[in-house]
Amino acid sequence: MAAGVAAAGAATLAYAAGVERRHWTLRTETLPVLDTGARPLRILHISDLHMLPGQRSKQRWVAALDALEPDLVVNTGDNLAHRRAVPAVLRALGPLLNRPGVFVFGSNDYYAPRPKNPARYLLRPSRTKRSYGTTLPWRDLRAALIERGWLDLTHVRRQLELGGMTVAMAGVDDPHLRRDRYSDIAGPPAPEATLRIGITHSPEPRVLDAFGADGYDLVLAGHTHGGQLRVPGIGALITNCELDRTRARGPSRWGTRMWLHVSAGLGTSPYAPVRFACPPEASLLTLVPRGTAPAPAKRRGGAAFRARSDVR
Repeated sequence: MAAGVAAAGAATLAYAAGVERRHWTLRTETLPVLDTGARPLRILHISDLHMLPGQRSKQRWVAALDALEPDLVVNTGDNLAHRRAVPAVLRALGPLLNRPGVFVFGSNDYYAPRPKNPARYLLRPSRTKRSYGTTLPWRDLRAALIERGWLDLTHVRRQLELGGMTVAMAGVDDPHLRRDRYSDIAGPPAPEATLRIGITHSPEPRVLDAFGADGYDLVLAGHTHGGQLRVPGIGALITNCELDRTRARGPSRWGTRMWLHVSAGLGTSPYAPVRFACPPEASLLTLVPRGTAPAPAKRRGGAAFRARSDVR
């Protein structure tokens, strides 16, 4: 009996570390947030790359997402996992940088990951003491993204013309590090805007409440990794923030009007390189007029987006 349990545990760990964490997956969602009569708008949501220089299959897979022809790319942070990973991130985003894009950063853009006791991860964040690794070259990454035309939405409000509509956008720095200053962007978006989108790395309820109170239609976030380890029939065990476990991945309603979309992300910490029942993913969000029923989520790692396994 004990031997069987041990063997099952070893097989599960081998699958989580060796197979699922490289099973790059595209999630597609339909969200009814537009005004009546507006044409659909396609947003590619990328988050939590946690890139290492040698992760070539991840870089190829992300670059191939350009074939989806999104109207806008939103990157919600945690791109880096190594001080030499900026070129790797730029290779991954490569062709997508020719499209309209916006971004904010997360804790693992600013600081390298550090080894942690797995038991501490299962505690609520308020019960753990944060520890930071060495500083990462986030300024180099920021400069490269801006040079290619992407907009840094950290504590700023911007307007974009997309698909014949005026889109008001705003973002905050990472609430997980308590770097957010929502007061810098507070207040209703411009009245001429027909769509209002907020972005944040960590989906902390205090930030979501603020976006909702100001009348935003949609907020995009990452950070949770979808729970990273999910139990079938139960779901995520933890979100690593104050968001409840039922919202750890995918879309949900926040209040009576606003939608929230949380990306499960495409990476893991190099010190916890496992995923179970939660494959790494990017999301293609199709925004449609209100009153349209959301389509069931679809996930695929289709032929156009397959890539050879990483060396590590």
